[in-house]
Amino acid sequence: MITIALITISDRSFRGEREDKSGVEIRKWADEKGFKIIAMSIIPDEKEEIKNKIIEYTNLNINLIVTTGGTGLSPRDVTPEATLSVIDKEIPGFAEVMRRKSHEITPHAMLSRGVSGIRKQSLIINLPGSPKAVRENLLFIEDAIPHAVDLLNGNVSDCSSN
Repeated sequence: MITIALITISDRSFRGEREDKSGVEIRKWADEKGFKIIAMSIIPDEKEEIKNKIIEYTNLNINLIVTTGGTGLSPRDVTPEATLSVIDKEIPGFAEVMRRKSHEITPHAMLSRGVSGIRKQSLIINLPGSPKAVRENLLFIEDAIPHAVDLLNGNVSDCSSN
C-alpha cells in the first residue's frame, strides 16, 4: 500500500480563513486509489516551514509527499524553491505532463511552477492550489506513481513494451 503525506501550503487556510478544499480533493483521490494518508499538515507560505515539513515526512519513510499550493507567481509562492532545495533528484516528467495536459484545458497552466523529485525513498510532487487543478493533475499522473514508488523501494524489473 502506498503511504501519503499531504502538505497544504496556504496562508489563509493556515490562519483558518479558508477551507482546505484542495486537501479534500487529494484525500478523495487517495481513498479512490486505495492509498493511505498517514500525515497531513496545513502550513503557511514560508520556505523554511515547507522545507522542514518535507524533510520531516521523508524521515518517516512515506512513499509519496504531495504538496498543494504555492506554485504560482505570487511573491509568497515559494513551494517549488523549497522543494528543489531539499530533493536529491528532480523528476521533471511529472511536472511536464501536468503542465502539458493542463494547458489543453487552460492556457494559464503554463504559469504553474510546480516541481517533482525524490528525497531518500519519498516521491515529492507539487500540485497547484486550485481544487479543480488538483483533481485534474492527479488524474494525469496517477498511473506512474505506483511504478515510481516501486522503483524507489528497490523493486526493479526489466521493462517490456506490450
